Amino acid sequence: MKTILYSFLILILFASCSSDDPSDMDMSTQDTEDTNTPDPDDDDDPEPLQIYKILSLGDSYTIGQSVCNTCRFPEQLNDSLTHIISNSNIISTVIAQTGWTTTDLQIGIASETLTTDYELVTLLIGVNNQFQNAPFSIYETEFPQLVETAIMAANGDKSNLIVLSIPDYAFTPFGQNNGNPVETSQEIDVYNTFIETYCSQENISFLNITDITRMGLEDPSLVAADGLHPSQSAYTKFVERLLPLALEKIL
Repeated sequence: MKTILYSFLILILFASCSSDDPSDMDMSTQDTEDTNTPDPDDDDDPEPLQIYKILSLGDSYTIGQSVCNTCRFPEQLNDSLTHIISNSNIISTVIAQTGWTTTDLQIGIASETLTTDYELVTLLIGVNNQFQNAPFSIYETEFPQLVETAIMAANGDKSNLIVLSIPDYAFTPFGQNNGNPVETSQEIDVYNTFIETYCSQENISFLNITDITRMGLEDPSLVAADGLHPSQSAYTKFVERLLPLALEKIL
């Protein structure tokens, strides 16, 4: 009888030990628990919106006289940048009016509350100095002053500034019928040579777009309906050259 009881107790003890054997655990449950463990590398938060501020200073060529608001080059540039830079918001400010000389632009800027946090600033000014026969000495004085103002607005960083050359309106119906087209082009060359030389000396980016406007007679689609200012198509060509420089500066 004792032998039977002893054997029975051994059997119970063996069964109890077997139930604690790790090999009998339900591994599927363990795998599920591991899978649901949060991964510190996972980031479901959306990418923060990147905001870029651009300031455009100038005259009728910047405000886009005779074309729609979205057709002028600052707006076309902003649209291109928005499509290229993911999750971005381009905030555009334009200080420009048709007929403005360098003096007028200085007054216009002074009337605004100009901040100093722009990632990019463009400057295109001077055609009305030439058209109104203002002494060239005024431009020699005021253009550098406007450049300094533009740099201040561009976080004080000259590398954030792009100066555009003055378009040549001699190659438009208006330019052909008002004044001497040859003299107009020669005078605009004087202005642009001064601009380019100054920018080179000061290590400031200079972009030539004058040659585009000098195709206005052979390609009338580059001239707006008023027969004087660049068309939307011309501004698109401006932006094709401007875009790589702009990307280089704001990224």
